[in-house]
Amino acid sequence: MADAPSSSPASALTSTAAVVPPRVYAVANQKGGVGKTTTAINLATALAAVGQKVLLVDLDPQGNASTGLGIDIADRTIGTYELLCGFAQLPQAIAATRIPNLEIVPANVNLAGAELELIDLEKREFRLRDALEGKQSHWDVILIDCPPSLGLLTINSLVAAEAVLVPLQCEFFALEGLGQLTRTIERARRALNPKLYIAGVILTMMDRRNTLAQQVERDVRGHFADVVFGTTIPRNVRVSEAPSHGLPVLLYDHTCTGSQAYILLASELLHRRRHGVPPRPQAAA
Repeated sequence: MADAPSSSPASALTSTAAVVPPRVYAVANQKGGVGKTTTAINLATALAAVGQKVLLVDLDPQGNASTGLGIDIADRTIGTYELLCGFAQLPQAIAATRIPNLEIVPANVNLAGAELELIDLEKREFRLRDALEGKQSHWDVILIDCPPSLGLLTINSLVAAEAVLVPLQCEFFALEGLGQLTRTIERARRALNPKLYIAGVILTMMDRRNTLAQQVERDVRGHFADVVFGTTIPRNVRVSEAPSHGLPVLLYDHTCTGSQAYILLASELLHRRRHGVPPRPQAAA
C-alpha cells in the first residue's frame, strides 16, 4: 500500500461535531477519476429525493456536473465563472433541474480561464464565499463540486465550505493523494477558514471481488476510523452510463446497486448532520 498521510496534516480530519451541522460541503479530491462528480450529482439527487433543498455548485471547468444533471451547454450563459468574477449575483446564476428540490449553478467554458483571472482580483480566495454570503439558508445543503486540482478554484471552495467530503477510489495509490489533500485543507483552515474540517471520506468504485480493493478499504478505515463513511459506492456500469443521458443514476436506474448505495450514503450523511461524528483519534506517525 502507499504510505498513509502523516499525523500532522491528518489532524485536519478530526470532526468538530459542531452543534450547528455544516450546510456547505466541498466535494474534493485533486486526483481525477475517483468518482467525485458522480458522487456530487447522485448525493445531491438522493438528498433532494428525501425532501432536502439542495444547491449544487459546479466549480469544475469540465462542467460534468452540469452535463450529468441535463443542463444544456447553450443554457449555461451565466454560471460559476460569472459568479466568481462578479459579473452576476447568485440568483442570476442558478438554473433549475428536472429534479424537485435540486438547483445548480452550472459551469461554462469561461471557467477554464478563471484560475488566471482570479489572480489579479481582490480577495481572490474569498470570491465564492462572498457570493454565497447570507444566502446559504435558502437551502438545507449546498454541495460544491471541485475541479481535480488544488488551484484557486478549489481554494475558493474550501474557503466557502464548512466541511469537506472526500471521494476516494479503492485503488493502490488512494492514500498518496489523500495526504496532499489533507495538507491543503489544513493550510486552508489555518490561514483562511478556521471552521473547515473533513466531514467524511467516501470509498468509491469498490469491487469486493478484488483483493486489493478490500485491502485498501481496510487500510483507509484503519487509518481514518469514523471519518470514513460506512457506505461504500460499488463499481457499477449503470452509474457510468447515466451521465451520457443527462441523468443521475437514481433517475436512470433507481434499482441498480449504485443507486441504492447513494441512497444509503445520503441517509448516513443526514444522520451525521443530526448527531455528529465521534472525533477521530490522532493518527500515528
